[in-house]
Amino acid sequence: MDPQSKSREDQDENHGNKIKASPAHSTVALIEDEPEDMDPWDMPELKDTGVPWSALDTKGKVLRVFVSVGKIVLLLGFLYMFICSLDILSSAFQLVGGKAAGDIFQDNSVLSNPLAGLVIGVLVTLLVQSSSTSSSIVVSMVSSGLLTVQVAVPIIMGTNIGTSVTNTLVATTQAGDRSTFRRAFAGATVHDFFNWLSVLVLLPLEVATGYLYEVTKLIIDSFKIESGEAPDLLNVITDPLTESIIQLDQSVISGIATGDPEARNKSLILKWCKTFTNTTLMNVTVPGPENCTSPTLCWVDGNYTFTLKNVSETYDVRKCTHLFVNVNLPDLAVGLILLALSLLVLCSCLVLIVKLLNSMLKGQVAAVIKKILNTDFPFPFGWVTGYIAILVGAAMTFVVQSSSVFTSAITPLVGIGVISIERAYPLSLGSNIGTTTTAILAAMASPGDTLANALQIALVHFLFNITGIVLWYPVPFTRIPIRLAKGLGSITAKYRWFAAVYIICCFFVLPLFVFSLSLAGWQVLVGVGVPILVLLIITLIINVLQKRKPGCLPAALRSWDFLPLWAHSLAPWDKVIGVITAKCCCCCKCCQVSSNDQEHGVQESAEKNKKVHTVYDNLAMSAEKEVEDEIKIELKILEMTRL
Repeated sequence: MDPQSKSREDQDENHGNKIKASPAHSTVALIEDEPEDMDPWDMPELKDTGVPWSALDTKGKVLRVFVSVGKIVLLLGFLYMFICSLDILSSAFQLVGGKAAGDIFQDNSVLSNPLAGLVIGVLVTLLVQSSSTSSSIVVSMVSSGLLTVQVAVPIIMGTNIGTSVTNTLVATTQAGDRSTFRRAFAGATVHDFFNWLSVLVLLPLEVATGYLYEVTKLIIDSFKIESGEAPDLLNVITDPLTESIIQLDQSVISGIATGDPEARNKSLILKWCKTFTNTTLMNVTVPGPENCTSPTLCWVDGNYTFTLKNVSETYDVRKCTHLFVNVNLPDLAVGLILLALSLLVLCSCLVLIVKLLNSMLKGQVAAVIKKILNTDFPFPFGWVTGYIAILVGAAMTFVVQSSSVFTSAITPLVGIGVISIERAYPLSLGSNIGTTTTAILAAMASPGDTLANALQIALVHFLFNITGIVLWYPVPFTRIPIRLAKGLGSITAKYRWFAAVYIICCFFVLPLFVFSLSLAGWQVLVGVGVPILVLLIITLIINVLQKRKPGCLPAALRSWDFLPLWAHSLAPWDKVIGVITAKCCCCCKCCQVSSNDQEHGVQESAEKNKKVHTVYDNLAMSAEKEVEDEIKIELKILEMTRL
């Protein structure tokens, strides 16, 4: 074989290999997996791609300083809008589901079941998107005698779970990049796993011993606590904007929960911001002498009985000035409008905050910030760092007065790699402490007749979180939420649709399922729930033994291969989701193409009639033109099949 033909064959072979490995036609490039030797949880290096400071002239340095200051101002502005949008989102959820939340609280027979009380706490907090609101409803019901503190304890546990859904939803906005989404979703769900695991331990303990109730009652009885005034910190800054958009009458939901018939017909939208109540002692008619306020203040005149009674009349003084004060729309319509707008602002601010942080946290700045946030103290004081992070999380949450705001703000930082999962965990624990501290101060501002109950419920919430930290943080081996969150983060990075499945199942389907069983009674709850729980425990034990000591298991149980593939792998489900998504996208594409064809059909036909047919003198050029047209047709077919 001559060298020329050999080289031609080599070229053909290389050309064939090139076609087979072409990334345009290969689905391997779409998987975006990391190299095997790379730890997916390693924090990325945020490299500075700009011109170094030393290479800039005076004008360039001044310009960079102004740009940096402008970015900081924009970042603070977007953060302010982000916090305000969370407040409006909470108001929107209360308008949409606030009265339903009050109705849920009305059924005292269901609330007496601890498991049902836990689920109701989760569902109500999801409806109103505020643990403070749901806790205040519980305080109102306890103060009015509709609930005892013992019955309210599981509800408070449920509010702790329900409030953690906000930062999980925020994490889903970073699903564009797999590595970022893995870290962000794990950083958000570490808070969820802490709350769920704490409930799994403390709810049975509370039912058996009354631990939280007895300890908080001892604290209340031991100290003589007087009512004071709760401080306003971040609310002083955010209230001018949020109150100019919407103001709610919080007493309506509490009134529905406590059985006030007039509250059901009232609107949650606050119309009058200042009212005056005048109480006068008046003669009123009562059905009989037994209805008199006292025997000495009772007069009978023929068929009428009179008595002296305090009568209160409320006068409207000053009307509110928010946007919806004069809008004649039902609460549901206003709530849906605010829900859509607040979600739009929230997601937009979050995307812009992440982009600004990515542009600012580069080079030396990123190195310094990451070192400050993630470096431990030198031996033997390394263990102190985590507890300082807990205190920082508590202090920051106390300032912003919302755990949802704080955890939602650090979620993007975890995603872009500024804060590690190991550091985000104690910060989230601190946010739980911070929000209960705010609740304690708010409870101390309660009137004297409700002070003890309000304060005890706030202390129950505080003690629940403190006990959870003792269970799941001091010993590194017990930091199970971190390992569970990382496992879930890896799954959602590979199958992004699983994030929606997790949120829907954990925060909606599971609570509603347990609540339905609770309505059917203890017998049904135990008969259905216990076998499912036992099956889950057995499956968990087998999974652990398969990884640690497979020799202890029978040969058939050393793997799940004896089950159908869809029963132990998400890959078949991923294919189903992919097919459904492809069909939906294909339908949308076809609809778009058909509409475009209808819009431009007349124009295209006119152009074809006017177009002069091109004739090539060279037949080779005509052949090349035909080949090019065939290639274009094949490429269009390939693009459609790839959809």
